[in-house]
Amino acid sequence: VQLQASEGGLVQAGGSLRLSCAASVSFFSTYTMGWFRQAPGKEREFVAGIRGSGGSTVYADSAKGRFTISRDNAKNTVNLQMNSLRPEDTAVYYCAAGRRIILSRVRLTHAYDYWGQGTLVTVSS
Repeated sequence: VQLQASEGGLVQAGGSLRLSCAASVSFFSTYTMGWFRQAPGKEREFVAGIRGSGGSTVYADSAKGRFTISRDNAKNTVNLQMNSLRPEDTAVYYCAAGRRIILSRVRLTHAYDYWGQGTLVTVSS
């Protein structure tokens, strides 16, 4: 399984950015997809997750109301639309995939089997 995230970038506070992740995998719809991030000097943290059918989504409190995760199972892609960005959103963002992760484990880093290479998002104040 390979996960390829789109380029991040530099955005001003209050701005928006959309990340995409393409998965080279069969039966993509059976994978729960997640976005995580890691800021300098901090541990990797959960941002958002979406179950295989796309019907169930989970967000970190920091992302609720600002970020939206979605997926297109026909294109094997998962997206993270980030609005109202803040300087504290600056981090390397990672997409991750795991087979049939139950909802209660979507936030857990170790529940995911495959990880993308990470893409840097910088939010300037």
